Amino acid sequence: MKQRVSIARALAMDPEVLLMDEPFGALDEQTRSMLHKEVQYIWEQTKKTIIFVTHNIRESILLSDRIVLMGVRPGGIINVFDVPLARPRKPSDEAFTKLEEEISTQLAGEIEKVMKEEMGDDYHSQKATLLYSSHRDMGDRI
Repeated sequence: MKQRVSIARALAMDPEVLLMDEPFGALDEQTRSMLHKEVQYIWEQTKKTIIFVTHNIRESILLSDRIVLMGVRPGGIINVFDVPLARPRKPSDEAFTKLEEEISTQLAGEIEKVMKEEMGDDYHSQKATLLYSSHRDMGDRI
């Protein structure tokens, strides 16, 4: 309910641009889904520019016409993806999945870069055991 009030308060000022920074990050999946639909409805009715910051790739594809993928260090733009999918969008659609995979691949490259930077030479020696070992027990040392 707080998110709805915040959105309504921002819209009451009739801004040309609405900035939403991780607005649904702390919400459960059902509430998030409901608010996704409400944001889409608001956009359809007002045609306002909404800049939506999120770390959720699927959410960005569901809500955006254009996705700007930012790098970690230095914080610059890596790529801009147009989202030419018809609304309503379905995550099960092939084109949706393909775009999600493309963005995930580029993001994985950024994560890899940060890991190498933070771990240095240790990254190469531990990469196989940390990330790719098929015999690791996730319950160990918890």
